[in-house]
Amino acid sequence: MPRTAHSRKPCFVLKQSSIQGRGAFAIRTIRKGTCIVEYAGEVITSDEADRRYDDDTMSRHHTFLFAIDAERSIDGNSQGNEARFINHSCEPNCEAVADGPRIYIHALRTIEPGTELTYDYRYARAGTSEREARRLYPCYCGAPRCRGTILAPKPKPKRNGNGNGIKSSAKRASGKR
Repeated sequence: MPRTAHSRKPCFVLKQSSIQGRGAFAIRTIRKGTCIVEYAGEVITSDEADRRYDDDTMSRHHTFLFAIDAERSIDGNSQGNEARFINHSCEPNCEAVADGPRIYIHALRTIEPGTELTYDYRYARAGTSEREARRLYPCYCGAPRCRGTILAPKPKPKRNGNGNGIKSSAKRASGKR
């Protein structure tokens, strides 16, 4: 059973981030495997999420949505907590872990005080070209292997038993919408 930071005194504070707006920064050592915080917010349908956050009418993509499954998301902007300020990184130190309809943020490795907490948003790719992805969903993490977008990595082609490079179907990634 992982250690839980949210049941004790806070392990992070919010302050200005070089990645995006406000970010969450460790104020004490957070050990690998620690459950840091639950991603809280109003559970809404995908249709309601699309109504609230229409990319076509937004000047830039900015939401606090976290997809639970194909039909439901958590809107951290409504009834949410500080977890909504944990920024994206292509080389994260945290991960999102689903437990039914609840999402928890866990440390992937030991995180030292002063380090910004990040996880890979892995937004679902919906036929977006790489050029359009970088325009609509840019990444500012600054990691050495930054993908340039907060979308899930492109699926790598899998080879079948004959080694002919036929791509397998991609599984839809869960994460922030």
